[in-house]
Amino acid sequence: MKRIFRYLPLFLLPAFSVPLAHAQYGFDFGLGFGAMQDSANGQGTEGNPDVSYPNFYTPCTLRSDVTCVANNKLSGFAMSVGGNVMAWKHFGIGAEVNFQPGQQTYVAFPPIESVTEGALPATTIKERMTLYDFNGIYQPVRTKKVAFQIAAGVGGANLRFYETYPSGSTIGPSNFNEYFGSNNHFQVHGGVGVQLFVTDHVFIRPQFDVHYVPNLTQQFGRDLVISETVWVGFSFGGQ
Repeated sequence: MKRIFRYLPLFLLPAFSVPLAHAQYGFDFGLGFGAMQDSANGQGTEGNPDVSYPNFYTPCTLRSDVTCVANNKLSGFAMSVGGNVMAWKHFGIGAEVNFQPGQQTYVAFPPIESVTEGALPATTIKERMTLYDFNGIYQPVRTKKVAFQIAAGVGGANLRFYETYPSGSTIGPSNFNEYFGSNNHFQVHGGVGVQLFVTDHVFIRPQFDVHYVPNLTQQFGRDLVISETVWVGFSFGGQ
């Protein structure tokens, strides 16, 4: 995540090669707050840790495997950061990052009595989703008070996993939480938003987005991630 934020200005740098003296509507920067969702739809994670059954922590399908534990759906609070350069009245380019600031429970395994590993405590796998994309923007309506925007582009999705489990110590029981893997996917993005100007430069933009992420069904129930965001931002340049 830190690397993404570090290089976000570079993603937008080519846009600044268009002189803002010729740009009619300048540069918008904002922070967003909302949610993202994907279904579980029968997807699960293998919960048998026996050496003779080497599929532990791999995807599985419920009802076809008695040791398959159901995954939770993707849901919950998400944040966003991004910017747009509107170099023409109706067209521009932009980039944005949508991410879960906290970890969400992906799958919770009950205590297991393993033939080869012995008694294992309850373990929880948590996840954190990050979506980033680079877009072309079409703005068919723009007035001093409102702008309607349609965005479409491509980017990527990063799904990071963390393992949480209890562990005894000399000072009492405690929980360990450690990163143990991630998945990266290509994504295609589309979104619509209505930008409402509170002042000449401060805006609020409710926005709805669809992210098509091929092969995400290996972790969730479908290849579509839906997100709803309310952006709060500042517009540099003329109206």
